[in-house]
Amino acid sequence: MYGATGYTGQLIARRAAEQGIPLILAGRNAEKVAALATQLGFDYQVFGLEDIDEIEENIRGAGVVLHAAGPFIRTAAPMMEACLRAGVHYLDITGEIDVFEAAAALGPRASEAGIMMMPGAGFDVVPTDCLALYLKEQLPNATYLSLAFASVGSGPSHGTAMTMLEILGGPGAVRRNGKIEAVPMGHKVMTVAFSNKLNRFAMAIPWGDVSTAYYSTGIPNIEVYSSVHPRTHRRLRWQRYYNWLLRSGLVRRFLRPRIARRAAGPTDEQRANGRSYVWGNVRNDTGAQCTARLSLPNGYTLTAITGLLIAQKVLSGHAPAGFQSPAMAYGAGLILEVEGVSREDVI
Repeated sequence: MYGATGYTGQLIARRAAEQGIPLILAGRNAEKVAALATQLGFDYQVFGLEDIDEIEENIRGAGVVLHAAGPFIRTAAPMMEACLRAGVHYLDITGEIDVFEAAAALGPRASEAGIMMMPGAGFDVVPTDCLALYLKEQLPNATYLSLAFASVGSGPSHGTAMTMLEILGGPGAVRRNGKIEAVPMGHKVMTVAFSNKLNRFAMAIPWGDVSTAYYSTGIPNIEVYSSVHPRTHRRLRWQRYYNWLLRSGLVRRFLRPRIARRAAGPTDEQRANGRSYVWGNVRNDTGAQCTARLSLPNGYTLTAITGLLIAQKVLSGHAPAGFQSPAMAYGAGLILEVEGVSREDVI
């Protein structure tokens, strides 16, 4: 696992140690990686991601790489290339559309190399991907897919915040007639019934399923929504007038140290008490539709669980070659293998 000392990387490492799953921890900070490996009883490696030959040398012989060091738009490409050269299966926990599309483009090379290339083995995008395929199975001629998610009880980690910083000032994204199109951020809103007691305001965002759900389901029109405060959406309505400033190096240099001073992520108690919710709807050209939803553990906890669950499937020999999304490789029921997850159809 590369990125072991990040917030989510540490969650994965701790869970692996508790379950006796053999990991080699890796990262670029020798002191931090060594300390964590010693604490948990794992071997470790220290290397950066600038030199693909160096990455290849360090990962060669591994059964699978679980890449947990974001922002993945900067880190995934060299790791994916090294995995292709070394013949090692690739997993990561991204939710970034560009990374999914890059991995899909590498699919033929992965098939030729006999390796599986699966970005999005965490909360991004296991539950949403599984729900999308489940709904497609209920309505096979669906042509429109809407997904939405909400988290209750915790905020973002450093890594998530840094990824959000990377896309700050950028556009939203939807898929229309099979093509990904840029749209204004938050261009559409709706109120979503995530459960019988939880109704949330949500706005459209450029989430990974705009990419992956198309490969999983073949549905040509896809939108993804996230629960936000209405005040946040009102601010975004004016964002197009100052996106140039948000994309500037000045703003990013101003925000990075402030993110670094925040707590690394939700506490163990917050994660234990928090929940995540996913809602999905499909409809066809005649107006028929199906709706379903998921109730899940906290998103960071879920990422640690599903990342290791999929890695163990790979090590057991269940790793179809080429580009795969979680539901493509393991079916819509994959998410139901996680304790504490429930799925219900909405009438």
